[in-house]
Amino acid sequence: MIFDDAFIQKITVILISVILDEDMNLNEKITILWVDDEIDLLKPHIMFLEDKGYAIITANNGVTAIELIEKQHFDLVFLDENMPGLSGLETLIKLKDKRSNLSVIMITKSEEESIMEEAIGSKISDYLIKPVNPNQILLSIKKHIDSERLVSQKTNADYQKEFRAIGMKLGASMNKEEWEELFKKITFWELELERSGDAGMKQILEMQKGEANAQFFKYVKSNYKSWLTDQEDSPLMSHQVFRKKVLPNIIEDTCTFFVVIDNLRYDQWKMIESSITSDFKIDDESLYYSILPTATQYSRNAIFSGLLPLEMERLHKDWWKNDTDKGGKNMFEEQFLLAQLNRLGKSQIKTSYNKITNIDAGRKLVDNMQNLSHNNLNVIVYNFVDMLSHARTDMKVIKELAEDDAAYRSLTTSWFEHSPLKDMMSFISRNKHKLVITTDHGTVLVKKPTKVLGDKDLTTNLRYKQGRNMKYNNKEVFEIDNPKDVFLPSVNISSKYIFAREDYFFAYPNNFNYYVNHYKETFQHGGISLEEMIIPVVTLSPK
Repeated sequence: MIFDDAFIQKITVILISVILDEDMNLNEKITILWVDDEIDLLKPHIMFLEDKGYAIITANNGVTAIELIEKQHFDLVFLDENMPGLSGLETLIKLKDKRSNLSVIMITKSEEESIMEEAIGSKISDYLIKPVNPNQILLSIKKHIDSERLVSQKTNADYQKEFRAIGMKLGASMNKEEWEELFKKITFWELELERSGDAGMKQILEMQKGEANAQFFKYVKSNYKSWLTDQEDSPLMSHQVFRKKVLPNIIEDTCTFFVVIDNLRYDQWKMIESSITSDFKIDDESLYYSILPTATQYSRNAIFSGLLPLEMERLHKDWWKNDTDKGGKNMFEEQFLLAQLNRLGKSQIKTSYNKITNIDAGRKLVDNMQNLSHNNLNVIVYNFVDMLSHARTDMKVIKELAEDDAAYRSLTTSWFEHSPLKDMMSFISRNKHKLVITTDHGTVLVKKPTKVLGDKDLTTNLRYKQGRNMKYNNKEVFEIDNPKDVFLPSVNISSKYIFAREDYFFAYPNNFNYYVNHYKETFQHGGISLEEMIIPVVTLSPK
């Protein structure tokens, strides 16, 4: 991978900053309070820890320990359980009253169950049985206090090794499978570095992810038309998902649930995966490519119809709605699904379809889940994540809660953990039904405005435009002069489509500042980015 001088300079500055931060962290001593009525006998242990760089403060009774806690900060407390006067357990309770999050390791001669239960109930971090040796103490410190720093250092070191490998991949000519694997790898490091809390390394990854999106845009631009005509070389795409990933799981006398969570990115799936796999085992986790535009009326209708947009318009004129048509654009998903089943010779499949757009509808469906068990196929469309991304644009409080990708992931996870959707999945698992989870498209945090002009009927989406007489920077878009080439319908004979690249969004020159101020740093979809186009489809079985 050949990087320009500016990119290399930025990376070098950030790496130096990361190294300096690590050195500063190493020089920040961890302060430990050791409370024991025989503290003088522990002098060799204390000297051993001090030689390792830890600051040790001692107390020979509980009262002194409590006074010390009130006066200064301690990272950890070693507390003898069997002390005269104020006992270890009594001291523990008072210490926790002063500082509830204080890490306390109880050291005890006794292994009595009742004492251990009381100590654990009072939220000790761990306990050690006397006699203890210095290495036991050292390992205990590293486990409870130093582990976060050690994990962060290891994560950073591992990513620094991976950085060059990812860069070399980006410099090579990759196929669809290699792009999927690269995106998985970038997402993995994004989540790992987020946990490590190192802002410098996260910044480097963000820059590398930006470079990946720039190369991915070129890849899509060069290959998209052929994907729709050459079935052998094309990736799995929206209109093929149902036939290839859902239909094989529908077996006579069994029940399968097909859940489409609108606007669920791959990283968001990885965040909720552990919660779902507590009840399910993963039979297959795949990625597929959303069709363009990566917008609900195109991509989700394609999933249910098994058709590309131009084919939907030709075969089902009453159900397909163009951008400029009035009314909802996804009002006929159930009809599209039934037509696809009929076309595939599966009209006998007993099917239900439910779309959830608010929490009350979700709770109502939870109460009705038992009735769905009699069907071969149950489709549930859950719209929350899409509503969240749009709400972030329009509501200041949501924008503050989800100010970046990490916060957006966190908010999605929190929602899922308390949502009716999780209750539905628990029911599916308990009743031993099959489950397929997917989405229709992802979303990207937009940062760069690009100007566009057009006729008054120009579509309003910020990541793609359909219309006539458009003026734009052709270096910042993928332009389709003849929509039929990519199976897209045209509102007018001279209509064309343009798709924004990477993290760009369209803004009108005559109201440019408004668009920039209102839409910059918001989540949008419809264009070309890894986050929008490469999305999960997962098949699960109950444990």
